[in-house]
Amino acid sequence: MTAHSYNFDTCPDRTGYGSLKWDKYKGRDILPLWVADMDFETAPEILVGLQKRLDHGIFGYTIPFEAPSEAVVNYLNRAHGYSAKAHWLNFLPGLVPAINLCCHAFTEPGDSVMTATPVYPPFISAPDYAGRELIKVPLCLNADDQWTLDIEAMEAAVTPKTKIFVLCSPHNPVGRVFSREELTGIADFCERHDLILISDEIHCDLVFDEQTKHILTSTLNDTIAARTVTLMAPSKTYNLPGLACAFSVIENQELRLQFQKTIRGIITEVNCFGYAGCEAAYNHGEAWRLELIKYLRSNYDLLYKFINEQIPEITFRPMQSTYLAWFDVAKLGLDNPVKFFEDHGVGLSDGVPFDGHQHVRLNFGCPQSRLIEGLEKMTSAIKQR
Repeated sequence: MTAHSYNFDTCPDRTGYGSLKWDKYKGRDILPLWVADMDFETAPEILVGLQKRLDHGIFGYTIPFEAPSEAVVNYLNRAHGYSAKAHWLNFLPGLVPAINLCCHAFTEPGDSVMTATPVYPPFISAPDYAGRELIKVPLCLNADDQWTLDIEAMEAAVTPKTKIFVLCSPHNPVGRVFSREELTGIADFCERHDLILISDEIHCDLVFDEQTKHILTSTLNDTIAARTVTLMAPSKTYNLPGLACAFSVIENQELRLQFQKTIRGIITEVNCFGYAGCEAAYNHGEAWRLELIKYLRSNYDLLYKFINEQIPEITFRPMQSTYLAWFDVAKLGLDNPVKFFEDHGVGLSDGVPFDGHQHVRLNFGCPQSRLIEGLEKMTSAIKQR
């Protein structure tokens, strides 16, 4: 399969297929640029793997087996230099239930969970659903005007009841890829306060900044690896969220057994197509992923230039990863930013559930023509205020 065979400039009509992203605005003339779901067909190599599984013709209950486990272990070693063992893995139908179950597995009533905001909304809702206290520590800006973790504020906020820190790395929604120094800072913090680190690294293969490399938190040193629960999935990278296949990597046997005990009877089996997609993605999807990264980089460059030159009222700081742009729209003085842009034909994610008031998030994982259409609608809306 040559790179020229991959098409990111067009995509099929997604209406009528129960698409969360597109059916939200069914019957309304609104371009959906919101939820983290790209408008690209997945890699044809993955479709081959799914077709092969379909041709088998039997779709019974499926347990973790050698082929997908081997694919994940080989991928972790090849892509991230992480020598994981197959028995460290737990396959899961998604990372959102995993985050919620971590709050149950590693805390008791009365304990607290810390995270850095703005952040993916389940990080904020999971402690509440578990009846645990949530400690939110805002990200801060470093000397290079990049978002980073505020270790000093975290030290002031942590308590003896704090048991978990939930990290998003790379970070959603601000798009930062944390440096080794930053990750070591959070690792040392967790060590000082005996915290378990829940590290959601689902966007780790979507780094489009050529000067930046993602570092898997568990590869920093053996000490942090022993207190880390790494959460990953092929879903964001290869646009496979509907296949519902994710996994945790837990080196520490005690933590792993604790997690497995908690999910028992609650987490259902991953479906057979989830395993097939995961295996095909990690074994055969790399050429497609590299072309995707090039396309996302082009979209990001266009987006960054457009916002800063055409819509200076929106503050858009540089990012290095994901396909999700975080906009500060406070200068526009809008009572309801999401409704304002929807009224002018663009559907964006509301920043409020991320703990980011006066912010919106835009998904640029789409054909460039669609991105330009959305930006033109936003420009027109602002001019008409």
